[in-house]
Amino acid sequence: MSDQLVRAISKDGFVKAVAVSSRDMTERARQIHKTLPVATAALGRTLAAASMMGNALKGDGASLTLQIKGGGPIGTILAVSDNEGNVRGTVDNPQVDVPLRADGKLDVGAAVGFDGTLTVIRDLHMKEPYVGSVGLLGGEIAEDLAAYFVESEQIPTACGLGVLVDRDQSVMASGGYIVQLLPGAGEDVITMVEGSIMAAGNVSSILKENDDAEHMLRTVLSDFDLEILEKTPVEYRCYCSRERMEKALISLGPEELAAMIEEQGDVTLSCQFCDNDQHFTKAQLEQMLADMKK
Repeated sequence: MSDQLVRAISKDGFVKAVAVSSRDMTERARQIHKTLPVATAALGRTLAAASMMGNALKGDGASLTLQIKGGGPIGTILAVSDNEGNVRGTVDNPQVDVPLRADGKLDVGAAVGFDGTLTVIRDLHMKEPYVGSVGLLGGEIAEDLAAYFVESEQIPTACGLGVLVDRDQSVMASGGYIVQLLPGAGEDVITMVEGSIMAAGNVSSILKENDDAEHMLRTVLSDFDLEILEKTPVEYRCYCSRERMEKALISLGPEELAAMIEEQGDVTLSCQFCDNDQHFTKAQLEQMLADMKK
């Protein structure tokens, strides 16, 4: 099954939820960045979260950036989503390796660290992007994201994220959910949500049984009658191109470009998000420089 994002609302109007199945996008990220399992899990969780949050944006061309700096050996994790939920991402140290937790699971928290921040940047093509940041709680990402919604947006939120890595290090399943209370929800609704989530178990267990996003929502909110609002296909998608890389070279200015030609001759630029390499010969760089001086 291809990756899919599903949005729903409870028929009583008190709970909204979104879930994403993201195995393919996480596997694509693993192949591009050659991540070891704990980095695959950390990046996969971040991609799933960014996809769900990005899909909520209104307006073509809007984007959401999720940045996690926890002070751990993995370094910075970065994921960028468009307004449909298509994502791209990167991690500073894809080869990080830390001991498993006592329960035998990947220790994402130890890799990410918890002495740092989770930052959300929403670019809605206004004068300035909206930037919100919270201190990390434990580096497991899901609880940090829930804290972000509560602290920065005052929205009571539950979040679950999970990535299952196979013995050959490929991705078996990946995904997550975000559940939020709407105005008017009382203590009884809160109790029902908490009970449903606890009964559902962790995301990895749900995904192992069935990695369908709608199944995840109905499992997590089993005590509610859900109305499915939309289903959207999502994927790992990078918007880089040779033209964009050429503009990046031009943006250096004539002096710096001339110095690059003198020192290096030709140059190969690599996209940080995908495996796209573009080579520019010395003659091509000199032509760029000549055009800039006209």
